[in-house]
Amino acid sequence: MKTHHLQIEYDYSFDLYGMVTAARDYKLAWALNRLLDLRLTRQKDLCFDLLDKDRLIIANYRHLTEHSEVRLFRNKGLGGHTLKKPFLLPDIKEYDYVLQITGAMQQLHPQELIRSLMRAPLVQYVKQLDPLTLKFKENLIF
Repeated sequence: MKTHHLQIEYDYSFDLYGMVTAARDYKLAWALNRLLDLRLTRQKDLCFDLLDKDRLIIANYRHLTEHSEVRLFRNKGLGGHTLKKPFLLPDIKEYDYVLQITGAMQQLHPQELIRSLMRAPLVQYVKQLDPLTLKFKENLIF
């Protein structure tokens, strides 16, 4: 019997930024709303059911317009868990939050956006990331 393999190519055409901050997710979302003139609102938490019967829950904020989408994710899972790697993106675990930008807002120059984000007193460090270099990039596909 001939074996067929399903090959799926996902679209990673978004900008991705890792942010280091000790702030709570709702405070960071509020600061980004004021700084970037957004309306990030809390969405239903992302829930990943893993093979070892454990669950990874990620805080999720979203700003949606006709031409763009901005999402803010907490990189570390919420609540108590026994996972060895309780992260949305374990290969960048040094970043506390991930900012994903799709659409018209991608036209902003990355260095200008980083400078704007660094103006927020809550943010300690920001770096643009290439989603194609991440091992767990599929976790960002919804």
